[in-house]
Amino acid sequence: MPTPLTAEPSAPVSSRSAPSASFEPALPLPVHRALAVLRIATGAIFLWAFVDKTFGLGYATASQNSWLNGGSPASGYLSGVSAGPLESVFRSMAGQTWVDWAYMAGMLGIGAALVAGVALRLTALAGGLMLLTLWIAEWPPARHLSDGTPSMSPNPLVDQHVVYLVALVVLALCSAGRTWGLGGRWARLPLVARHPWLR
Repeated sequence: MPTPLTAEPSAPVSSRSAPSASFEPALPLPVHRALAVLRIATGAIFLWAFVDKTFGLGYATASQNSWLNGGSPASGYLSGVSAGPLESVFRSMAGQTWVDWAYMAGMLGIGAALVAGVALRLTALAGGLMLLTLWIAEWPPARHLSDGTPSMSPNPLVDQHVVYLVALVVLALCSAGRTWGLGGRWARLPLVARHPWLR
């Protein structure tokens, strides 16, 4: 029985969920639930990064380096870029206020949308662009860093950024916000109903 926050397909009631729109795939209910878990877990990764960098909880970000204490959330990552064709571009962006705001807004917006299950198509687009940017900054294809030391890249093509990107696309294509999320209510909003790409 769905909870109030659950928007699992409901008609007809069977072991398989029926699509409620022409672009929502008909998948078994356990698959919808598994996708919901993937959606929430992926969103939690983005939200945690935002919270830790904002408050400096002592994991990836020390308290004195938190955003609230004047730290630059993206500076550590960007100043550490040491490979790839855009190395100098990324390093020059470290510490810039607009970069920090864009980075943190992206983490918060993507994470919140995934956990809530709304605007998954826009989230996949925005998240994909962010993840592609981070992949280029890290540049896994490099065997050596700019100083000549081995990059120790575990895979020249597929890293965590690519996996997260694929997850975002799958979640958007499967309308994964309708189960244990607000995707159904979001889809019924007049603006979203008129422009399905907003789903």
